[in-house]
Amino acid sequence: MIWYSKEDVERLEAQSKGKEPSVGHRNSKLKIASLDIAKKSTVFRKAMRFALDKKRKLGYKQHTNNIKTDPKVVLFSTFDGRAYGDSPRAIYEYMLSDERFDDYTFVWVFRNPIEYKFLCENKNTYIVKPFTPQYEKACATAKYWLFNYRISDHIYPKDDQVYVQLWHGTPLKRLGYDIEISDNVMNSQKEIRAKYKIDAAKFKYILAPSEFAGEKFTSAWNLKEFGKEDSVLVAGYPRNDFLKTFTPEDAEKVKADLGLPEGKKVILYAPTWRDNQHNSEMGYVYSVEADFDRLREELSDEYIILFRAHYLVANSFDFNKYSGFVYDVSKVGDINRLYIISDMLITDYSSVFFDYANLGRPIVFYMYDFDAYATNIRGFYIDVSELPGKIVKTTDDVISEIKSIDFNSFDFDKEYPHFRPKYNYLDDGGASARVVNAVIK
Repeated sequence: MIWYSKEDVERLEAQSKGKEPSVGHRNSKLKIASLDIAKKSTVFRKAMRFALDKKRKLGYKQHTNNIKTDPKVVLFSTFDGRAYGDSPRAIYEYMLSDERFDDYTFVWVFRNPIEYKFLCENKNTYIVKPFTPQYEKACATAKYWLFNYRISDHIYPKDDQVYVQLWHGTPLKRLGYDIEISDNVMNSQKEIRAKYKIDAAKFKYILAPSEFAGEKFTSAWNLKEFGKEDSVLVAGYPRNDFLKTFTPEDAEKVKADLGLPEGKKVILYAPTWRDNQHNSEMGYVYSVEADFDRLREELSDEYIILFRAHYLVANSFDFNKYSGFVYDVSKVGDINRLYIISDMLITDYSSVFFDYANLGRPIVFYMYDFDAYATNIRGFYIDVSELPGKIVKTTDDVISEIKSIDFNSFDFDKEYPHFRPKYNYLDDGGASARVVNAVIK
């Protein structure tokens, strides 16, 4: 068998015991030196990537030569193997519950298989590890690829395979071909567009949660030029089905699992990453700009904060100083579980607010670097006057805005009557079924 069963994962776990625990991703000294040069030299960066891509394509061909496509194998990946969540999870769980797929095989991609061995308890479910020959063989075998992030450039679907690009959010910040000025330390504008061109050539469908998102995905992936406008599937995000169907018991279980105190309101703080913050040893990093000393001083009697870093952010955060007030929940795989227990959301340029709006709860936009982000890094798809919450630029303004909220009388649709009808009209609990019925033949 080319993928891991429960016994295989348990064998890996046994082999790992006694070894030093991993402290997160670290690049080798040679790779660090190469990345440092790549940041400074576009010519070197392109040459390095060309050579690596050529080597990987050759390896993929060797590993997958003569492998036939199995029409009843589905391959799932969330954030390139970093988590079990988002729309791949929602679709997988829907298919598990549908007797039409009782004889299908489900394969999940995880960077740390041991952490997710519980999935192998489910029927017909297996695991593979990315960047391995087994993973590439799984790609060559599966009829359906359900990914919410770009698949590696060197892996291409065969004519009888269906790659569904589920993506991972309604875009506020510009993507792909729409980025006019990019202060990205690892990719020029031309390089970013090349990556999106490669992805567009591969997918059969790209999922959009609304007509608005569908229009932006069409331009971001330049689909008109490639004659692929029909690949946009406007069906809603399966991940948001849970936001329509969860129960109070679900929320209580999440709070208990996280060990959160009773009797305090919960603030979810979920900032996005910055294209211009990169460490050659670790990858993209995030510099926390909020003043947690001030926040604790002013809010700790009534609130706790859940800090959720973006999945691309590689650095860890030490909140021991704020024990009992700040909880680092960056490792929670499915952010939906954090949404349902939060009384309000603080974010910046992340797409999380589009999904959180389904709950009708208060949102604050802490955009301390607004001018730089809007003009030098990404730029936006919508006018910020449409945002369903106030923009603040200092910690003191964050505190003031939180204290001004009357949670008992807050009415999202009265405050922002046009937001949910434009962006959330397909979040009705039925997106998983629509997507499966559209793409699984």
